[in-house]
Amino acid sequence: MLLRDVTADQADIEAYVRMRCDPVMMAELGGSLPREGMADKVRRDAEDAAADRAWVKMIVPDPERPEVVAGALTIWSQDPGDGPLSEIGWMVLPEFQGQGLGKRAVRALLGQAWRENRWGDIHAFPATTNGPSNGICRSLGFRLLGELDMPFADRVLRSNHWTITPRSGSQVT
Repeated sequence: MLLRDVTADQADIEAYVRMRCDPVMMAELGGSLPREGMADKVRRDAEDAAADRAWVKMIVPDPERPEVVAGALTIWSQDPGDGPLSEIGWMVLPEFQGQGLGKRAVRALLGQAWRENRWGDIHAFPATTNGPSNGICRSLGFRLLGELDMPFADRVLRSNHWTITPRSGSQVT
């Protein structure tokens, strides 16, 4: 598996469309987003990645086939109203789900964050009904802080609030 920065090319735009505009992919996030604006979203994400304001990565399951993208994950800083925090989020396309790629990608990006002493405590907010994403949080050692209503794409989602604290010199399990 390879994690690479998102780029504003057509292949990454199409991957975003497949992830964010599909009602099945977006079922846990309040439904699909409109296709209009996806190219601009990818451009902004690519600019954030290039400027190192966020880590926006595409999951490439086989480095020998870099054109095949299995999903995406991001760590960014945001301020939900009570001070800034670092958040991680991920999506894996249906044909790659159930293969452990999401967990491996999250583990790899957390490991990079810790090796680089970047981002501090990292939070995740999967929907309370999203079993696979909550399972990734649980299995990688995130602590469940409780439930909350979390804004996302002009909607509010009932989410679990997970957090993980960097451990100096240790690996994510």
